[in-house]
Amino acid sequence: MVEQLTQGYLRAVDQALPGYVRGLYLVGSAALGAWQPGASDVDMVVMTSRPATVDDLAQLAQIHAELPRPPHLDGVYLEPALARSWPSDRRSVPFVVDGEFKTDKPCGELTPVLWLTLQRYGIPVRGPAVAELELRIDPEQLRLYNLDNLRGYWQSTAATIPSALADVAPDAAMDAGTVSWFVLGPARSHYTLAHGDIISKATAGDYLAQLFPEYADLAHRAVRWRTGEAERFTAADLAAAADSVNAVADDAWRRFASS
Repeated sequence: MVEQLTQGYLRAVDQALPGYVRGLYLVGSAALGAWQPGASDVDMVVMTSRPATVDDLAQLAQIHAELPRPPHLDGVYLEPALARSWPSDRRSVPFVVDGEFKTDKPCGELTPVLWLTLQRYGIPVRGPAVAELELRIDPEQLRLYNLDNLRGYWQSTAATIPSALADVAPDAAMDAGTVSWFVLGPARSHYTLAHGDIISKATAGDYLAQLFPEYADLAHRAVRWRTGEAERFTAADLAAAADSVNAVADDAWRRFASS
């Protein structure tokens, strides 16, 4: 499925914009060997031969709109100058999220984590080997990004859960994807802070279970759901997931904020 989707995209973009895409690299779960049908999207970094014109952007929007889904083919487009600077400032560049092509909004995917994933695990579909890209990762920037992400995104989002569940029965069914997202995502950031590397959501389940055994059952259920097993999650599970977010983030700030 991953190869079929990326090759179909390349055929379409080469026909519409010959010579525009000079490199395509898989990142995300496909690069980490953890891609799961029905649960994973296909994430990519695209290197272009020139800055995009208005016509280029219109063509790309049409191409992405016509791609088969699911899974979504998501990623960022880097013109030559940006592919030498590897920006992590979330500037506005063409990007795709949940299959929707965007051009005029800050790109939240431009982070040190993306470049670390590309450097360590990126798979070239088109273009030179990753080692030839001369990617530069600033360890301090990586540390600060993950700490800020844990507090500014994960904890602030998890803080909305108790009020949302105030009038919900503890055994009421909850969306499995949402529960799994909260359970597994923060553990990945914690791992990067601890080890300077990237892990998949599947591996994050084991990591969370080791860090906080009280969340081991929830973590393993989240991983099983991602592999296609039937798992039911409740409001009590979502509340526990929110608690796990705070446990992971607070531990990370205690251990790594003064590194």
